[in-house]
Amino acid sequence: MTELEEVILTVDEFEAIRLKDVDGLEQEQCAQRMNISQPTFHRLYLEARRKIADVIVNGKALKIEGGTYEIRPQHKSGRKRRCYRRGEQK
Repeated sequence: MTELEEVILTVDEFEAIRLKDVDGLEQEQCAQRMNISQPTFHRLYLEARRKIADVIVNGKALKIEGGTYEIRPQHKSGRKRRCYRRGEQK
């Protein structure tokens, strides 16, 4: 069996996809949640979608990495899961 070519999706790109496509937030809301500008969010989001399309269309492996993060489980109150940089406040 051959190894698949890997495409690296950064955690920030992953979070952009989660906020926009899974949670359905507007780009400005996403940018605020990530503490970045809206144009920076837009660039992250477009790059993430390009990488994901490459993985799907060309049969590549997707690897998510970059930085020190943790994914906290869904809170009892129903608040959704999300990625946090280590040391970031809730």
